[in-house]
Amino acid sequence: MSLKVAIVGSGPAGVYTAEALMKQAPGAVEVDVLERLPTPYGLVRYGVAPDHTSIKSIAGYLRRVLELPGVRFLGGVELGRDVGVTDLLGCYDAVVYCTGAMVDRRMGIPGEDLPGSVAATDFVNWYCGHPDVPADRFTLESPEVAVVGVGNVAVDVVRVLAKDAQELRTTDVPEEVLARLAASQVKAIHMIGRRGPEHAKFTLKELRELGELANADVCVRPEESVADLTGASRQTRGNVEVLQSWAARTPAGRPRRLDVRFWMRPVEILGEDRVEALRLERTRLVEGRVEGTGEFETLPVGMVLRSVGYRSVPLPGVPFSEATSTVPNEAGRVRDREYVAGWLKRGPTGVIGTNKSDAAETVRTLLSDLAGREPVPHDDLDALLASRGVSPVTYDHWLSIEAAEAALARTLGRGERVKLLGLAAMLDACGR
Repeated sequence: MSLKVAIVGSGPAGVYTAEALMKQAPGAVEVDVLERLPTPYGLVRYGVAPDHTSIKSIAGYLRRVLELPGVRFLGGVELGRDVGVTDLLGCYDAVVYCTGAMVDRRMGIPGEDLPGSVAATDFVNWYCGHPDVPADRFTLESPEVAVVGVGNVAVDVVRVLAKDAQELRTTDVPEEVLARLAASQVKAIHMIGRRGPEHAKFTLKELRELGELANADVCVRPEESVADLTGASRQTRGNVEVLQSWAARTPAGRPRRLDVRFWMRPVEILGEDRVEALRLERTRLVEGRVEGTGEFETLPVGMVLRSVGYRSVPLPGVPFSEATSTVPNEAGRVRDREYVAGWLKRGPTGVIGTNKSDAAETVRTLLSDLAGREPVPHDDLDALLASRGVSPVTYDHWLSIEAAEAALARTLGRGERVKLLGLAAMLDACGR
């Protein structure tokens, strides 16, 4: 009897876990990858900026794993809605949770719940065509926007806001979203960091891309680009060098302007019925901690996008630490026959490829735990789902969705594919 494992989540962590199982298991293994959406690849499909085609090419690698004999993709199946933990443990020898970190952290300031104050992940999901976010979620009517955060996600967001929509035409941005980007009234974008430039979390490649924007002047205030580089890494020195070179630039009068700000923290979002302004306070470091100086500034923005970190959310019936926003584990082990991998295991750290070694560790733990155990009969997940009226989206269905997106791109004269927007469109494309 072969080992049967269920993986909950089809993003990089989930697919790398499937690959590790196929490579490490000493005997036959069957892996079912469960996903609540009809589409696989998670963050690679719905989190990577559309103009970063080299990173999106990781989907090709993940695709080959899902096509391995013994691996099944079951889309449209949600833990807690369609199946429970007990159901899965009855159908499999082990279950691995790989659902990532799906929501933004909050800033915890007054006015944060005003309309127009939103999580950067919502905006990323919007331009990436996530079915949870409708096309009319963002209208981009305000001439000024603030993006709070100085990491790679913030860089992606400001880059998409700053570009002319025509520059994104060859990407897979949904047509409805592209039309709204084309109608954008945004003229000024403020990217705000609480600390100095040496503390920013950019990667150098992503940062340099901002300086090459054809549609926006990138501006840094000379006094805010001063940095203490004592003991700084090569990456940090490179970032500061780029930022200081921007501080010496003269704006060229491009259609949009990006102001990269440091040593400023949001203290209040102002407005009656929606966001009308963002109040900032100048900061300084005191014994390694950020504190305010009592010097304030107000930006007349109509939208605030926060990108100050990510956190996982609890899964029904699965242990969860609110303090760390992770599933407590030991080398991936959660409880008997239950395991975890990816950001849900370790927090939102590392790059996409980090999930590969992380998944391999979890699989080593799983196989060690199950070695020598007597095989037990399994319930039939397919029969269980059928009894509940759940008909999973298969891998062949997913290929039909892919084909429909490629056909749409040809019809529109746009790149290799254009994402279908919404569950109904995707299910219709695969005959569901």
